[in-house]
Amino acid sequence: MAAFSAEFRWFVQNALFPILFFLLQVLNGPSSVGDMSSNSNAYVDKQGPTSHPAASSFEMTKNTKNQQNDSKGKVKDKPIQGEEKNLKQSDQATANASSSSLWGRENGNPMTLAEQEDQPDDSKEKAKDKQEKNSKQSEQVTKHENSKSSRGEETMSPADQACNYAKGKWVKDNRRPLYSGSGCKQWLSPMWACRLTQRTDFSYEKLRWQPKNCIMEEFEGSKFLKRMKDKTLAFIGDSLGRQQFQSLMCMVTGGIERPDVLDVGWEYGLVKARGAVRPDGWAYRFPWTNTTILYYWSASLCNIVPLDAANPATDHAMHLDQPPAFLSRYIHMFNVLVLNTGHHWNRGKLMQNRWVMHVGGVQNTNRKIAEIGQAKNFTVYSIVRWVDLQLPKYPGLKAFYRSISPRHFFNGDWNTGGTCDNTTPPEGKEVLQDESSDSVAGGAVKGTRVRLLDITAPLELRDEGHISRYSIRATPGMQDCLHWCLPGVPDMWNEMLFAQI
Repeated sequence: MAAFSAEFRWFVQNALFPILFFLLQVLNGPSSVGDMSSNSNAYVDKQGPTSHPAASSFEMTKNTKNQQNDSKGKVKDKPIQGEEKNLKQSDQATANASSSSLWGRENGNPMTLAEQEDQPDDSKEKAKDKQEKNSKQSEQVTKHENSKSSRGEETMSPADQACNYAKGKWVKDNRRPLYSGSGCKQWLSPMWACRLTQRTDFSYEKLRWQPKNCIMEEFEGSKFLKRMKDKTLAFIGDSLGRQQFQSLMCMVTGGIERPDVLDVGWEYGLVKARGAVRPDGWAYRFPWTNTTILYYWSASLCNIVPLDAANPATDHAMHLDQPPAFLSRYIHMFNVLVLNTGHHWNRGKLMQNRWVMHVGGVQNTNRKIAEIGQAKNFTVYSIVRWVDLQLPKYPGLKAFYRSISPRHFFNGDWNTGGTCDNTTPPEGKEVLQDESSDSVAGGAVKGTRVRLLDITAPLELRDEGHISRYSIRATPGMQDCLHWCLPGVPDMWNEMLFAQI
C-alpha cells in the first residue's frame, strides 16, 4: 500500500499536473502559448537558462501583459519602433525588480535568512530608506569633492586650470633676493655669482615674476622639502639646466652652508672620471626629508655613443631619436623631471665634439634632418614623445620640458662683439600672448602628458639680467649674454616649477 501511495504521488506531480497546466493554457488561447514560448527562448538566448527565478518572473510578467492586451483586442503584430523600445525598457525594469525582490541583491546572490528578516514589509518605508541612502551618498560625494578641492587636487577652479604662468609682468619686490649671491658658495659656481665680480648694479635681483590671471605660490625651502619628501627631482640638460639646478640648491638652503646635505652622486654614477675636469653631474640629498636634487649634463638630450670606445679620438654617434642613456637608466627613480636643450645646437659644437647624426640606429641620410635647426626640433619631439610613453609606467612621475632661455646679443653675436650692457630693469612691459614664444617646445608637448615650463616670453624682457662683461672668466671683447647672474632670473624658473608640483 505504501508503495502504491508513493507511485500515485509521483504520477500526480510529474504527469497529471503538467497535463492539466497545458489544457489550461490551450483554453486561454493559442496566442498566449506562442508568446510565452517565444519570450522564453529569447531570454535563454540572451541570458542563459530560465531556471533563474528572475527569468520565470520575466516570462510570467510578459505573458500577463500579452493576455491583457489580447482581451482588449489591441495586440499588434509588431509595435512601432518607439513602442518596441519602451516595451523592452519596461520589461527589463520589471525583470530587474523581480530579481531584486526574489533574490534581494543586484549581484544575483540570494539573501541570507538574517537579511530577509531585516527587510521591511512596507513598500513606502523601502522607498524612504532608498531615498535616504541616495541622499547620504550624494553628501559623501560632495564632501569628497570639497576635500579634493581643499587639497588642490583634481577639482581646481577653471581659473586655476587655465593658468598660463608665462603671461604677466616683472614687479619690484624688496624681499628679494631669496638668497645671498656672495654667500651661497657651497652650490653656486663663482662664474655665475655676479656679486663676486666688478658689477655694481644689482637691481635685477629685486624683480619677481607676477602671472596675470593667477597667483604663483611663493617659494619656501621648508615647504619645498616637505612637498618633495622621499622624492627625487632631476634636471637633465645643458649649462642653463645647471644654472637652474644651482639656483634651486641655493633657494632651498637660503644660501647657507649645509654640511649635513649629503653628496649621493655615486648612486647615479655621477663621479669624476680620471682626467675629467668635472663629473657629468651632481646629486645631493637632504636627509631629514629624504629629498634628492640632481643634475645631469646632456647638452643635446639624445644618446651619444662613441663609435670606437678604444679610440679617444673617435667620432660619436649622435642618436637623435634615442634618450640619453642616463635618463633611460634612472628614470624609474625620479619623481620630478625637468628637461631642456637648445643653444648647443650649432654646426661648430657638433664638429668640435665629433658628433655624427644617427637616426634609426644608422647614420642620418635625410637632408631635412641634417639641417641643424631641424635636427634640434626632431630631437625635442623625440625626447618628449619618449618620456610621454614612459609616464604610464611611473604614475608618480611629473615631467616638464623647459622652453628655451633667450639670448640677448646686440650689435653682433657671442664671437663677433655682441653685447648686453643694459642695466635698466623692464618697466611697464607685460606678456599678454597665450602661445609660447618657443613654438617648438609648445608643439612638442601638445597632446602629451609632459608639461611645458614656459619661461621664454618673460625672459625676453630681461636682457639686463645676463652676466654680460662681468664674468670672472671674461674674455676681452666677448660678453656672456646667454647665462644669467645668480641670484636672478633662473630663480623664477624654480618658482614656476614649485607652483606646479
